[in-house]
Amino acid sequence: MKASAGSSSMLSHIAYFAIIILLISFVPAERLGNAEEALILIGFLGAWRYSWASVNFARAIYFRRFAYPREKERAVKDYASRPGAAHAYFLTTSYKIEPEVTIPVYTSVFTAAAKSKGGATIVSSVVDGADERLIRQVFSCMPCDMSGVKLIIDRIPGTGKRDALAKALSLISRNCPSSSDVVVFVDGDSCVPANIVDQAAPFFTNPQVGALTTDEAVDIPQPGFFRDWFKLRFDQRQIMMCSMGLSKRVLTLTGRMSVFRADLATNPDFIKLIRSDFIDHWRLGRVNFLTGDDKSTWYWLLKNGYEMVYLPDVRSVSMETQPKPTFFGSAIALMVRWFGNMLRTNGRALEIPSRRIGLFVWWSIFDQNLSIWTTLAGPLSAITAAIFFDPIVLPAYFAWVMFTRYMFCAMISLFRGHWFPVSYPFLLYFGQLVGAAVKSFVYFRLDRQKWTRQAAKGGQKAPRSTSERLKSYGSIYLHVLALGWLSLAVLYLTGAA
Repeated sequence: MKASAGSSSMLSHIAYFAIIILLISFVPAERLGNAEEALILIGFLGAWRYSWASVNFARAIYFRRFAYPREKERAVKDYASRPGAAHAYFLTTSYKIEPEVTIPVYTSVFTAAAKSKGGATIVSSVVDGADERLIRQVFSCMPCDMSGVKLIIDRIPGTGKRDALAKALSLISRNCPSSSDVVVFVDGDSCVPANIVDQAAPFFTNPQVGALTTDEAVDIPQPGFFRDWFKLRFDQRQIMMCSMGLSKRVLTLTGRMSVFRADLATNPDFIKLIRSDFIDHWRLGRVNFLTGDDKSTWYWLLKNGYEMVYLPDVRSVSMETQPKPTFFGSAIALMVRWFGNMLRTNGRALEIPSRRIGLFVWWSIFDQNLSIWTTLAGPLSAITAAIFFDPIVLPAYFAWVMFTRYMFCAMISLFRGHWFPVSYPFLLYFGQLVGAAVKSFVYFRLDRQKWTRQAAKGGQKAPRSTSERLKSYGSIYLHVLALGWLSLAVLYLTGAA
């Protein structure tokens, strides 16, 4: 059966390259000269994006093979010289998650807590009574010694994850945790490694380290595009995180599982920002953050000068479910939430001087905004060239996209140490192109927020007041204006105008 599956996979890759060759065969080289300026623009944009990807890939390799092992060895040595082990606080949040997810997640949390040499306290924030009963049952049935673990169930009204986190941190602060202790933030659908405390605590011997995050894997039983897309995202994430790990300031502290220095996580200002974060936008007014608590914690540490490190050899497992009936609808819903959180925070992060956070980190944040327009400009240039010069540009462009994305997927898979399904190049381009379109949409509608699991949401589809209607019309106008200017620039640079 495995041999049959392998043969099928190989045939699909061969068919993939056969399509590329077929597309190229449709393109007489002499006819491409009619769209020379368009091809130069596409080549320039490609060189720009590929050079940036190559820089991050090279940094990731150096970090993974050289910088990180040295840093880990130093941290372990310093931690071993300390008189006592860190006490670990596990902060978990659950909102009406299915029992088949809750049971393995909390089993992993309780196992990790039991293995904490300095003892552990678990604060579980729940809304539903059924969740509380199930968590207590799992705790009482644990086969390992739980005598060093204290479980606190914090039953709260369903006012949102931010309130849940803030209240749980306030409970932890009553224990007056020290700078040697750690707080592990865990989502209710993420399984933590059994040795997470032993792996994470040594890095906090460096007083500049405020938090860390780890590699992620995904558990989606149902095969299909949604599972492949998530796995590809996490493969891409590993490379980008390793690259940023070299600068000791990652671009996000994922809410699925991250570890914080306990005295910082219980700082009143830190808790206040989690509970009530916002930006004052020149057009939209005050935008209160509903989602994006992981971006709030990241921003607090960034602006206060703390390092945020990455552990590439430690991995949590996220148990994801498809939020919409279709892959496309699910991907759009998730990207709207993810990119909204990113863009709402990036503006204020860019106001921090680059000399404080590092030029590479500052530019990486800026590039997340810039890539919206450079990504959209590529296909716009190809379409413009096909309309104004020669339609033969399109098969050449499609062949180029297929080849380059395949090479990217090969590089990503070699870094990860496993091969990839033939769906990856298509999903990679989907993520880049549709992702850029979603970012451009969200960029002008920062007030729109919605959880994919919960019903709570921010912003209104149908504004109820004149002020809200004006904001909505303004968002549409500026979005169309930006796309219009981008189209005009493409027309000019391709020689079509």
